[in-house]
Amino acid sequence: MNKRKLISFSMSLVLIAMLALILSACGGQTTGKPTSPSTLPKTIQGTVWVADEYGNSLTVMDATTNNVVTTLTGIEGPHNLQVAPDGKSVWAVSGHEALAVMIDAATYKVHGTVMTGNEPAHIILTPDGQTAYATNGDDNTVTAIDVATMKAIATIPVGQFPHGLRPSPDGKWVYVANAKGTTLSVIDTATNTTVADIEVGQKPVQVGFSPDGRFVYFSLNAENAIGKVDVATRTFIGKVSVGVGPIQVFVTPDNKYVLAANQGTKDNPSTTVSIIDTITFTVVGTVETGKGAHGVVIDPSGQYAYITNIYGDTISVLDIAAQKVIATVPSGAGPNGISFSPLVPAAAPATKLEIEAGMGMPGMKP
Repeated sequence: MNKRKLISFSMSLVLIAMLALILSACGGQTTGKPTSPSTLPKTIQGTVWVADEYGNSLTVMDATTNNVVTTLTGIEGPHNLQVAPDGKSVWAVSGHEALAVMIDAATYKVHGTVMTGNEPAHIILTPDGQTAYATNGDDNTVTAIDVATMKAIATIPVGQFPHGLRPSPDGKWVYVANAKGTTLSVIDTATNTTVADIEVGQKPVQVGFSPDGRFVYFSLNAENAIGKVDVATRTFIGKVSVGVGPIQVFVTPDNKYVLAANQGTKDNPSTTVSIIDTITFTVVGTVETGKGAHGVVIDPSGQYAYITNIYGDTISVLDIAAQKVIATVPSGAGPNGISFSPLVPAAAPATKLEIEAGMGMPGMKP
C-alpha cells in the first residue's frame, strides 16, 4: 500500500470511530432521550364493531389504522352487539324487529336470526361461545339462545326493564342490570334460572366483571355513580361518584381500572369517561371524549379503550395510560353498543344485510 492510500485509509478509520462515538453518546438518537422498549406504543390488531342505533347500521373499524373499513345496513334499531369469543361471528339485536342476528365476521353475511322478546337491548355470549343471552326490556325477561341450533331455549324472568348484561369469566353466571328498578339479577347458566336479585341502587344500566371474576361493577345512571358487588357473597360493597348519567362500564385486563362512559341526556349531554382505580375505588382520571359518551370496550392488551359518542356520531380512541384521546372516528348515526374482535377485519364495500325474521340457520326451516 502506498503512502497516499495509507493516509486515506487512516482518515476513514478516524471518521468511522468519531461517528460511532457520537452515536453512542446520544443513544443512537439525534435528539431527545432514549425510548425504553416498554414505553413504545403497542401495535393493536383487531376490529372494533359498533351498533349505530339511529342509523340502522353497524360500523366496522380497523383497530390498527382506526379507519372504518365498511358499514353494514339492514338491521333496524341495533341497540347493542357482541363479538363471539372466537371473533368469527358478531351478534346484534334489532330493537324494532325483536330479533337477535348472527353475522359472519369474514363475509359480512347473516348466518341466522332468532326471535327474542320485546325491546331487546343487549346481547352477550358465554365464554365458551355456546349460549347467547339477550335482554328483553319490555317483557322483563332474558332470552337464552343455543348458538349451534340458533334456537331460543329459555325465557328467564328477571327484574324491571333489563338492559345491560355480561357473563362471569368462568361462564357460571350472567349478571343483568335492571334499568327501571334497583337490582342486578343473577342468572345461573347451568339451569337458565334467576337465582338472586341484588339491591344496588337507582337505575343500574350495565355491568362489567373484574377479570378474576371476584367483583362486578355497574353504572347507577340515576345516581351518577358506579357501584361494586362481591360476586362470591352477592353483597353490595359501595359506590363512587362519576360524571353525569353513566351508561356502560368496562374493566381493564390487568384489573387496575374501571372505565365508565358518562352520557348525560340528549338535552344536556355529558362528554367524559371516568377512570376508577379498582383498589382504592376512587376516580383517578376524567377524560373528555365526545358528545354523549355511551359504550366502552377495551382491547385485550389494555392499551386502548374505544368509546361511542351517541350524540356526536363518533368513536373515540382513548390511550388509557396517557388518559388522552388519540383519534376520533366518524360512525353511523347514534353509535351505541361496541365490541372488540382480535381478528383483522375483512375489506368490503358498504353492504346491506339480508335479514328475514325467523330465518334460523341457512338451510334450516324456521
